Amino acid sequence: MSIPLTGDLVDLPKRVWYNPHMKTAVIGIGKLGSIHLRIWRELAGISQVYAVDNDPAKLAGLEGVERLSDYRELAGKVDLVSVASPTTFHYAIAAFFLKNKIPVLVEKPITQDLAQADRLIKLAQKNKTLLAVGHVERYNSAYMAVKANIKDPLFIECHRLSPYPARSLDISVVSDLMIHDLDIMLDLVKDKVKKIEVKGVPVLSPTADIANVRITFVKGCVANITASRISAKKERKFRIFMRDCYISLDYANQSVEIYRKVNNQITKLDLPINKEEPLKQEIRDFISLVKAGNQTLEHAVKARNALALALKIEKKI
Repeated sequence: MSIPLTGDLVDLPKRVWYNPHMKTAVIGIGKLGSIHLRIWRELAGISQVYAVDNDPAKLAGLEGVERLSDYRELAGKVDLVSVASPTTFHYAIAAFFLKNKIPVLVEKPITQDLAQADRLIKLAQKNKTLLAVGHVERYNSAYMAVKANIKDPLFIECHRLSPYPARSLDISVVSDLMIHDLDIMLDLVKDKVKKIEVKGVPVLSPTADIANVRITFVKGCVANITASRISAKKERKFRIFMRDCYISLDYANQSVEIYRKVNNQITKLDLPINKEEPLKQEIRDFISLVKAGNQTLEHAVKARNALALALKIEKKI
């Protein structure tokens, strides 16, 4: 079976999962990995959690988990894993677990380059094992609540700003932050990219720390996206303009404002949001897919396509 890296997606056959008490592990106990670890420990149905990092300082003081320095010791011990290591190690770690037929949730970006992403997808298909990717904004309660209201966007504007993180500096701000909005944009705009205009500069790291890109699609939609990791404030805004409708989405506050044209007047509509922690929602979905025996390629293929666009932008920078 060939893997559709673009176009229609193909799901692998399902298998029934019988283990009601699963064992899991988090590989990479940095800032994000620590959040993964906390969530896994909070979820019901998880009987054992391993914390894996080759830095003893990151494992010191952890309680209620098994601590390991080498992820390869997990073969035969776990039912599914989260990979939150630096991006440079995503491919090797994820490939190890896929070869051992252990479902993987790897943080974004899926890998460093497209060749690695394609190999991981083929490996997941060959071993009939789920490969999910941590594009967490898809699970933001505000986005989940408003997505059904978004049809045929004409213009998209995004601002994703953060103070300097001193983490994820092995990748640029495009693959670190902007890729979230690229992924959501591709989820909403069902069209081919016609033109990319970009400006980005390194300020505090060897790669771009601030970048702006203007993307024009074949059918006319335009997206203007800014990402910065040298901002004094934190902002996560995504704005969508459609015919007779404007939607403002705040990821950080998980809030939505919808403005519609009604009888030649602008009317604000309230959209109630049941706020949930996005990463917890994502991990719950991962568990559900594993329990159902669902080995879908959809998550990985969409993450691969977001990476492809991010790399094009980085190349232009």
